[in-house]
Amino acid sequence: MEQWTLRSLEFHRVKEIVKEQAATFLGKEKIDQLAPSADRDMVEQWLAETREGMDLLRLKGDVPFGGIRDIRASIRRAKVGGMLNEAECLDIATTISGGRKVKSHLRQLEVETAPLPRLRELTEQIESLDQLEAEILACIDEHAVVKDQASPELRRIRQQMDGVRQQIQQTLNQMLRSSHYTKMMQEPLITQRFDRYVIPVKQEYRGQFGGIVHDQSSSGATLFIEPEAVVHLGNRLRELEMAEQKEVERILSLLTAKVAEVAEELSQNIERLGVLDFIVARSRYGYLIKGVCPKIAEDRVLVLKQARHPLIPSEEVVPIHVEMGKHYQAIIITGPNTGGKTVTLKTVGLLALMTQSGLPIPAQEESVMPIFSGVFADIGDEQSIEQSLSTFSGHLTNIIGILQKLDESSLVLFDELGAGTDPTEGAALAMAILEHVIERGSMVVATTHYSELKLFAHTHPQAINASVEFDVETLRPTYRLLIGVPGRSNAFAISTRLGLPAPIIDLAKRHISSEENKLEEMITSLTNERKWAEEERKQAEALRNEAEALYEDLRQQMDQWEEEKARLKEKARQEAIEAVAKAKTEAEDVLKELREWAKLRPQDIKEHELIELKKRLDASIPEAALPKKKASRPPKPQQIQVGDEVLVLTVNQKGTVVEDLGQNEYQVQIGFLKMKVHRDQLEKQAAPKQKPKAKSHATVKRSTADVKPELDLRGKLVEEALMEIDQYLDKAILSGYKQISLIHGKGTGALRTGVQEFLRRHRAVKTFRLGAHGEGGSGVTVVELR
Repeated sequence: MEQWTLRSLEFHRVKEIVKEQAATFLGKEKIDQLAPSADRDMVEQWLAETREGMDLLRLKGDVPFGGIRDIRASIRRAKVGGMLNEAECLDIATTISGGRKVKSHLRQLEVETAPLPRLRELTEQIESLDQLEAEILACIDEHAVVKDQASPELRRIRQQMDGVRQQIQQTLNQMLRSSHYTKMMQEPLITQRFDRYVIPVKQEYRGQFGGIVHDQSSSGATLFIEPEAVVHLGNRLRELEMAEQKEVERILSLLTAKVAEVAEELSQNIERLGVLDFIVARSRYGYLIKGVCPKIAEDRVLVLKQARHPLIPSEEVVPIHVEMGKHYQAIIITGPNTGGKTVTLKTVGLLALMTQSGLPIPAQEESVMPIFSGVFADIGDEQSIEQSLSTFSGHLTNIIGILQKLDESSLVLFDELGAGTDPTEGAALAMAILEHVIERGSMVVATTHYSELKLFAHTHPQAINASVEFDVETLRPTYRLLIGVPGRSNAFAISTRLGLPAPIIDLAKRHISSEENKLEEMITSLTNERKWAEEERKQAEALRNEAEALYEDLRQQMDQWEEEKARLKEKARQEAIEAVAKAKTEAEDVLKELREWAKLRPQDIKEHELIELKKRLDASIPEAALPKKKASRPPKPQQIQVGDEVLVLTVNQKGTVVEDLGQNEYQVQIGFLKMKVHRDQLEKQAAPKQKPKAKSHATVKRSTADVKPELDLRGKLVEEALMEIDQYLDKAILSGYKQISLIHGKGTGALRTGVQEFLRRHRAVKTFRLGAHGEGGSGVTVVELR
């Protein structure tokens, strides 16, 4: 990409924000080197890494990069035989520890929950090097000081040094307490000069206080003298200090040699940790701007949904919707100054650069970006005083350079094309440049004030007008991008609003040509039609929401009514059973008395008459079970054959006979379940009639009232959602559903990705797709079951 384009689109400012998200110097260094790539495979790899990083942050939280240092210079010095100091050795140990923590952090996340193949491959390549870390920490403490335990010799030397220091302190303390020396001292204290223990003595007592003078005060009134009594002890301490330094150097040399042995592994670890920090920094930036990683278009199609300029505060920026490449490849934006034309231009160009750098973009999901071979921008006042170029000349120089480099895969951005010269010639030149760029196959976005370019965009098959909206009532731009509507100058409307006399405005209108008046009338008509269509859309959406709410309310009322009806029927049935049972008991008693009476008078009553009365009494008792929802069932056929559709009465589910097992037993398949069923528990079904397809996105059967045709997963973690989906699919299959809906919402897209990856491997799933308009869009996945 050209440097002037990166500078014009302020790509360096985006990099600075990303750089703030890096945790290590290594990651910041890679962000400094970041540049857009035109290699499709490279861009897709970068975006895939960023997506995995965003998933990792969502599922596991931030990655711990604590303790990781830039140890590359230390590694190089160790390789060439130099000796590392204590701090450098400690940095190597903490870096090894930091790499192990990063590796462990990712291992704690189950592969089934988050595959993250690229990040796992990267972290698994980090060498542990635990032995080198342990050896360094055994010799050097957290303050970068070689420990006494680093070697027996060092321990012995330091013990002797402590003993000598104690002797010096005792001797000097005795002198401080002596009345003979007290009057000679400037202060009764022990201090050090040039690593020797001294006492501050007054200048006039120099001859009486024996010893070596090591320093004096600035005034010369105080001398810092090492008394003769401790000179030999000071010399002994100095000898031990040199022996200590020699032993420390020996220990550091050994540690340096061990570092040199694994220098290659350390270098590779640093490189991998730097790459990982680079990926996580891009992911953190994605969460910061609430961005997404766009899909890379297979063909040359650009779709930016609710795109926002990443450098404008979120509370101020106005999202735009841009589509190019499918129906048109050029957008001509017109409108008033300070209305947002240039911001729109920069948004499209900057998001293209960010995509091709592997960065998330501030837009909604389903945004699509092509890979551009180059992004070329002519934005702002490029005049050069040194070169004595005018504004027009400066722009034209840039444009000539662009025209020499663009191809069919380029994105070209022109700000105020043709400005800075005669309006007629400038407009003609602008149209010629646009036509040339379109013929070359490049995508182009241009801003202009020329009315001629509005007509050009209106008539050219590969171009379309656009404008930034302006509120005449408030005299302020709304910054909304309107595709398909050319911008108006609004000069007359603003003048009227500000109070310019009407006769002057009328006179001005008469000076405008009829063609320009027709153009303004066309713009006004298009603007009014668009506003009318927008209002109609809002009303239709409101009515749809109201209808959906009313449908849901009615459905709930119907469910409650069905439950109440079933409850009342059950209550009535129980009351009827109790009443008849009571009557039956009483009748039994009566029959018993009649039989006793009949024994006495057999000629008056017959036993078969009593039996008949008993049958009539039994017939009056209600059935023990509630009637089914169906009014009636077809009579049972006499024979059941393989291939017949049957109703299994024990589970109230429909299935298909797949095998006759003999002895009135059959094997029936219900969804994926096969079961052996006796003939008494089967009811042959009549051939189903063809019914028109329902408009709803799921088919609901009466026998599956307890299993809904959709499952709401919003707000759940991926692991919870997958467990719930697995159970739900089994229930849906047993309930006879052929199609169900999984509601996962839009969000970052991670839940949707996890759900669809799970569905892709599930044996019960035939196909799946995102919901269509009216089905929930990208927030719903519609699943067709086998």
